[in-house]
Amino acid sequence: MDVAIGFGAFARGPEAWKEAVRFVQEAERLGVRYVWTAETWGFDAATPAAYIAAHTERIEIGTGVMQLGSRSPAMIAMTAMSLNSMSGGRFVLGLGASGPQVVEGWHGVRFARVLPRIRDAVAIVRLVTSGQRVEYHGEYYELPLPGGEGKALRSAAPPMQIPIYLATLSPKSLELTGEIADGWLGTSFMPEHAEIFFEHLRRGAERAGRRLEDLDLQATGGVVAFGDDLKRLIEPRKPGLAFTLGAMGSARHNFYNDAYRRAGYEEAAREVQRLWLEGKREEAARRVPDELVLKSNLIGTEQMVKERLRKHRDAGVTTIRVQPEGRTPAERLETLARFMELVREVNAEAPART
Repeated sequence: MDVAIGFGAFARGPEAWKEAVRFVQEAERLGVRYVWTAETWGFDAATPAAYIAAHTERIEIGTGVMQLGSRSPAMIAMTAMSLNSMSGGRFVLGLGASGPQVVEGWHGVRFARVLPRIRDAVAIVRLVTSGQRVEYHGEYYELPLPGGEGKALRSAAPPMQIPIYLATLSPKSLELTGEIADGWLGTSFMPEHAEIFFEHLRRGAERAGRRLEDLDLQATGGVVAFGDDLKRLIEPRKPGLAFTLGAMGSARHNFYNDAYRRAGYEEAAREVQRLWLEGKREEAARRVPDELVLKSNLIGTEQMVKERLRKHRDAGVTTIRVQPEGRTPAERLETLARFMELVREVNAEAPART
């Protein structure tokens, strides 16, 4: 298994950005393979990726994720080619549909026909980055626009191969990921319930004449925190899970909540969402089961964390994305270093037979 981290620079000034990139430099030295930048409704994903590229040498840099509703496919491709060129071929394009609250409330774009939009956007990005003339007639996008003065253009940048990863959760979007993407960016993931995702990814891959193993399956391992006082480690994680179950989407569309329900936590997921939407956030956090926290994170003694890593490995995860715990950057790096050593030990073992 490889290891990925997020670029958590919700910075309030230049020093915070510098501190965040120093953490990435140390992560690179420790052997972390990927760093992912995010965008919601604050900073964008592309600009921090360029900043990281300028200050690192080996780590692969991805947008995790760039929102499809925020840019045209051609602009996505242009941005990806710029970042790939500046980083010396280290860029990975992570795309996601986001959700209706952000897409409609922030970008002013209808959250509709999501699957055709994803399929067409990926196809157009590949046309652009491969140096082909862009003439495309899809279900969502058509280029050039019919009836106008548009011309089918070829990118002025040199052709390049850029891996495309999709962040998806629903069954149909997972199938599409398995069919067209180079990798999957998975959230709401618990290795004991990996098949609620992998079944659909596998179906899509087979439809395209390939295997699930042909994809890089990147799944969130959650927070990494070491200690033998489980209650102290579990309780601080509950508000974050309550936010995911209750606030990451609307009452009608919360794909994260749906995923936990499919994993067998129907009652808890519905109840946490109800309490959150009623404004009872502390009560919502208390309703999050301890078991859900333990399965969604890498917390406990070193032996416990190591056993969780084995479960991810044996489930088929190829890259695990983590958030090292610590009050300071130095403490976070210490946690990451301990974790990387455990990953090396688990990777050296023979995987369990299934």
